[in-house]
Amino acid sequence: LCLSVSLSPAVGSDGVRVMMESALTARDRVGVQDFVLLENHTSEVAFIENLRKRFKENLIYTYIGSVLVSVNPYKDLEIYTKQHMERYRGVNFYEVSPHIYAVSDNAYRSMRTERRDQCMLISGESGAGKTEASKKVLQYYAVTCPASEQVQTVKDRLLQSNPVLEAFGNAKTLRNDNSSRFGKYMDIQFDFRGAPVGGHILNYLLEKSRVVHQSHGERNFHIFYQLIEGGEEDLLRRLGLERNTQQYQYLVKGNCPKVSSINDRSDWKLVRKALSVIGFSDDDVEELLNIIASVLHLGNVQFGGEDSGNAYITTDTQIKYLARLLGVDGSVLKEALTHKKITAKGEELMSPLNQEQASSARDALSKAIYGRTFTWLVNKINDSLAFKDDSFSSKNASVIGLLDIYGFEVFQNNSFEQFCINYCNEKLQQLFIELTLKSEQEEYEAEGITWEPVQYFNNKIICDLVEEKFKGIISILDEECLRPGDASDITFLEKLEDTVGGHVHFLSHKLADGKTRKVMGRDEFRLLHYAGEVNYSVNGFLDKNNDLLFRNLKEVMCMSENKILTQCFDREELTDRKRPETTATQFKNSLAKLMEILMSKEPSYVRCIKPNDAKQAGRFDEVLIRHQVKYLGLMENLRVRRAGFAYRRRYEVFLQRYKSLCPDTWPNWDGRLVDGVSTLVKHLGYKPEEYKLGRSKIFIRFPKTLFATEDALEVRKHSLEKSFHFVCLCKCYVFLVKKEIAQPFVYRSAAILIQAWWRGILARRRAQRRREAADTIRRFIKGFMYRHQPRCPENEYFLDYVRYSFLMKLHRNLPKTVLDKSWPTPPPALIETSEHLRKLCMQNMVWKYCKTISPEWKHQLEQKMVASEIFKDKKDNYPQSVPKLFVGTRLNGEDINPKVLQALGTEKMKYGVPVTKYDRKGYKARARQMLLTGSSVFIVEDTKLKQRIDYSALKGISVSSLSDGMFVLHVPCEDNKQKGDVVLQSDHVIETLTKVAICADKINSININQGSIKFTVSQGKEGIIDFTSGSELLIAKAKNGHLSVTAPRLNSR
Repeated sequence: LCLSVSLSPAVGSDGVRVMMESALTARDRVGVQDFVLLENHTSEVAFIENLRKRFKENLIYTYIGSVLVSVNPYKDLEIYTKQHMERYRGVNFYEVSPHIYAVSDNAYRSMRTERRDQCMLISGESGAGKTEASKKVLQYYAVTCPASEQVQTVKDRLLQSNPVLEAFGNAKTLRNDNSSRFGKYMDIQFDFRGAPVGGHILNYLLEKSRVVHQSHGERNFHIFYQLIEGGEEDLLRRLGLERNTQQYQYLVKGNCPKVSSINDRSDWKLVRKALSVIGFSDDDVEELLNIIASVLHLGNVQFGGEDSGNAYITTDTQIKYLARLLGVDGSVLKEALTHKKITAKGEELMSPLNQEQASSARDALSKAIYGRTFTWLVNKINDSLAFKDDSFSSKNASVIGLLDIYGFEVFQNNSFEQFCINYCNEKLQQLFIELTLKSEQEEYEAEGITWEPVQYFNNKIICDLVEEKFKGIISILDEECLRPGDASDITFLEKLEDTVGGHVHFLSHKLADGKTRKVMGRDEFRLLHYAGEVNYSVNGFLDKNNDLLFRNLKEVMCMSENKILTQCFDREELTDRKRPETTATQFKNSLAKLMEILMSKEPSYVRCIKPNDAKQAGRFDEVLIRHQVKYLGLMENLRVRRAGFAYRRRYEVFLQRYKSLCPDTWPNWDGRLVDGVSTLVKHLGYKPEEYKLGRSKIFIRFPKTLFATEDALEVRKHSLEKSFHFVCLCKCYVFLVKKEIAQPFVYRSAAILIQAWWRGILARRRAQRRREAADTIRRFIKGFMYRHQPRCPENEYFLDYVRYSFLMKLHRNLPKTVLDKSWPTPPPALIETSEHLRKLCMQNMVWKYCKTISPEWKHQLEQKMVASEIFKDKKDNYPQSVPKLFVGTRLNGEDINPKVLQALGTEKMKYGVPVTKYDRKGYKARARQMLLTGSSVFIVEDTKLKQRIDYSALKGISVSSLSDGMFVLHVPCEDNKQKGDVVLQSDHVIETLTKVAICADKINSININQGSIKFTVSQGKEGIIDFTSGSELLIAKAKNGHLSVTAPRLNSR
């Protein structure tokens, strides 16, 4: 045992912790685990061949020093289980084979031990596996970090934020079925125990243009298809949607409604569950889905052209849906979509749009609504993830950042989005090289080894070309967007040619030679990025950079009753005369802040590679991979890493592994570690130029030196094993001689004796296990046969196990809240016990809940109980009122005329609400206020108390079963003070009538009528209100003299 430990110090009890050096013996078959150990480190061919070998063996992870290179396998690999997580937990970075868990754990341990914030930069092109890599990191922390009930909530929300952001920010592209169309940086906050307690997400450059246009073979954002495929029938009916994506103009342009790898229906369920876990209320979800549906309806708004050329809307049905879903006035929206507001000489004029302009305005509105809603969604998730413990400051939290951002993109046609994305990658590459060099230099200096400057390509020249003030491409683009006159994409290109035409990394069709012109369009310019040449078409650059929305469309959105849109469209925008920043400038500024964040943290890198464009498992496209290796800067990084020493290890690790190769260090070294390593390398014949000894590490310059050492160790292992066997046989021989039973063939006899003895032990162990297993099975079978009998020796073992299993299952699945009615099914013997436990559990949860209820919340619940008793399953709009809190009053002191308050005298107002009163004759609508005091209902007009109804005189209250807000207060006609019943309408009818019922103690006097309500106009004369269902609320006098009310049916009872 001692010998095996000495030979393989890094092999753990689970037999899987194999150090990197241990795998070097198989390098010819599976390649090296670290590209730094490639002999020909400057050869791209050798680099890709090493990737190919590992990919063929399903080894998708490889290091370049501390950088992890990951190749997407396009299939499930059994390397992400909880057991794998435990193997990498708390283990030295190089003790285990390369894995995303190793990088995650290393960052976590560095954060805990060094108290320095960490960040993980995950990059690669679309389809390379960036999003999956970030999910694996989150899952690793969720499983391996310390947990409590509060921490578990945060973990759940961190994990569940992924499906929500993927639904609203990801889409199917030609290269990837789940492509992130936005950049994401997530901070995970940890407390002093290392438990995740909060998080924060920053999002960058959502591809809003995808909302209105998709290339052939691509789709819009996932959420649209999930809603249509997975939404319940009632939900779709309420949103005015059909279960057919072909009906929506924004979903048919890519001609790709279905994707074999995507199940929109099941993804919808995941998203709904995730929204609930994150903390979205039913109101939030309803209004969010209203917005998503409204975008689809906007896409179906069609325009016709008058003879004058002015546009008009030909699809009024869509406007009705939009008015209801967005909570805006339909006629105002209709005008805003076909007219533009112009300010001339201080006057505001409405200028009509032609068909093309109206279509552009509609698309601009769709993009603005979706883009701002996405930002609201991210902010809402951030509120949910924020740590809300006053005793703990988030400023004192340790942080691990996760950057999942688009990789370098080169398409057939590259536009403004690719320009921004590739500029972002230039900045990240600049940071990557700087930080890699910095970490290398710091390690050398810490070990006392001379640092030799490394020559590398500094892409600052390209970053300056894009972002330099006044002379950079972004500044020129902004200037062209802001200048008066006929600015266009072509004039922007001409300005570029005049300003940066002489730059070595810029080229255009006009400036190119004859050969280059053949592959460049006249509307294109070329940038020579660090990753290669990219041609950008300037078409759409100015529009996308301006990203403007007509003022009158903004005004309509600011008037929206949708609570999300009121946060997305701030009314201050309408009064702010300052021109908003352009898209490129916003992106440049947010990128600068991101660089500051990343520079303040200790970085770890994950470089993701896509092996083929067909998304096929096992296929290795060398041309595609060579392209990615180039633009990810992997060869440059390897060259920087190998500029000094290829391999470095702490003295104790190096000596423990190779000490058997030197007689002076074997089996143990008792002196200083540095002296032991020095003795060992001299015995191995290392030349002075091949290594350096630092303060705590040995640095080896060439991989071949390490390979030779590793091969020598393999030979030494075999000789040591033979020596061990020989020593054992010798001891057996001595034992046999002493017993005077030595035979001529003593070696053979000794071997047979040892083998027989060991086989006997193994056989007895197997027999014992079989006996125990058979006994257990026998007891279970007999117990099962007697399970319905009273407890006896035959069934006691089985019954005990059943009870134990049920109680443990119950312990793991106890309800968390009073609303959770789930309960494990008990075995027959425990039905009565289960019922007792269930009651006790419920009583305990109720007791705990009641202890936390404040007096205000108790009062709220009491009112809600009354409302439920009166309206549940009786009135259509009751379900919509349930999640909305009742307020103390809808009228504040300043809303009520002082004369009215004076007239009330000593009577204290308990509740006030604006109402509409309908005359009993003619049904003219009049704005009034209804005030409730301790004894009466008052109807108020401006400064006058128009009517007082004592609670004792109130005969009853009638209300319809539909979703309208009409109700009638019935009063006795004999009373001279009362002229007849009072017909009123309130926007908060459930709340209002609940307050009246409580104040007047008339809970049983509220009548909910279907069809019509009769009321007293005057003594001996009756009026009738007729109620019908329709698409929208209408109140008018009918031809038969009745008051006709049409109300939308919101909920089928």
